[in-house]
Amino acid sequence: MAVDVRPIDGTNFRDVVDLAVTDEQSAWIAPTARYMVLCAYGGLWHALGLYADDTPVGFAMWARDPEDGSHWIGGFLIDESHQRRGHGRRAMIAIIDYLRREQDATAFALSYEPDNTIARRLYASLGFIETGEQEGEELVARLGVPKDPTPVPRAS
Repeated sequence: MAVDVRPIDGTNFRDVVDLAVTDEQSAWIAPTARYMVLCAYGGLWHALGLYADDTPVGFAMWARDPEDGSHWIGGFLIDESHQRRGHGRRAMIAIIDYLRREQDATAFALSYEPDNTIARRLYASLGFIETGEQEGEELVARLGVPKDPTPVPRAS
């Protein structure tokens, strides 16, 4: 089952605002509504809904770092009722593909609490490498994805 990424706006915010993680995971992930307020009023982050077969299963947000041009992925979560089905992996791949396509992104960054071993393993399995940087108490991991080397055919 594919996961697709949709920008969140005034027409679909209700799809994702109530998504939540398990009680244990809430030590690492803020409520979706908090992330959405940051996106709406913080002037930096952009909200994304994650859908499987038109069902909202998750949330993420992204921002471009003006200093190095990397695209940060934050607030990533899969609703507790949709976990353990592979949505997290498919969603992260879909987010990266979306940012490559829509934002011409080639460098990605994210951060997570050191004791969030599930997230740490997921990101490492996708090629994110811990850099030694920290965002507060969180570890930073980065991924570089080359631009698509396939030449675009020219119109004759």
